[in-house]
Amino acid sequence: MRTIVHRHLGKVVAGAAIAVAGTAVMVGITLPGSAGADDSGGGNGAGQTSQQAGQGQDQAQGAVQPGVVEEAPAEGDKGKGRDPLTDDETERVEKLALDQQLFRSSENVEGDKGPQRITVDLAEPDESELDDPNAPRRAEVSFYDYKDDSLVTKTVNLDTGKVEGTDTQHGVQPPLSRAETVEAAQLLITDRLGAGLKADFKDSTGKELTSPDQLLLNSMVYRANAGTPAALADCGKHRCLRLFVKAKNGPWIDSRDLVVDLSARKIAKVG
Repeated sequence: MRTIVHRHLGKVVAGAAIAVAGTAVMVGITLPGSAGADDSGGGNGAGQTSQQAGQGQDQAQGAVQPGVVEEAPAEGDKGKGRDPLTDDETERVEKLALDQQLFRSSENVEGDKGPQRITVDLAEPDESELDDPNAPRRAEVSFYDYKDDSLVTKTVNLDTGKVEGTDTQHGVQPPLSRAETVEAAQLLITDRLGAGLKADFKDSTGKELTSPDQLLLNSMVYRANAGTPAALADCGKHRCLRLFVKAKNGPWIDSRDLVVDLSARKIAKVG
């Protein structure tokens, strides 16, 4: 399923003004050494008897034997039942859903031909298939077409490879993709309203801000409301967002008073 600035926009947020962060934790596993020495190297009968006696003593004393860590099985090209989509299935259904007609008639967030992919998810089974262990696996592929601001969702049968349904909606704003968030940051950096962001970035890092790659980014869909300025009145029909910005290895920078209209490729200030 598918503005003149009178002050710097950003002020370094030192506390919990913004609590958007992600931390990756790497867990190291030290595997035990080989469970035994190489027995092919000229061992004698006495040595074998001593080893056997030692093992028997360890077992008698309840010694913990070295653990065995098995590798996870390789992911197959096709899941079963309600298993999550495999990488192969995800790639396949995206290609099946993106037919030539949709590709030629749509635009992505950068204005290039073809819609912007949003999500690929395992579809819920039909009501009549809930108790059927052999029910076909289906996937829902969602695209956002920036040419007419529509959300296009296609349902693909993974067993037959056929597109079983297409749903097109306007005024529907699903969560933003990574590509959309990065493009919004690029627009902000190059816009005159991004001057405050760049100044605060330099103040905190000593470096010039020239690329979204220098930032940790998060975003939230923005919709027009009663207090929205005229420049953002179409947000909701248009794809609009607020950015939450953090310098890599640096502080948060407040840019919440700016809204990026990705559909119009414009930026306006709120509040």
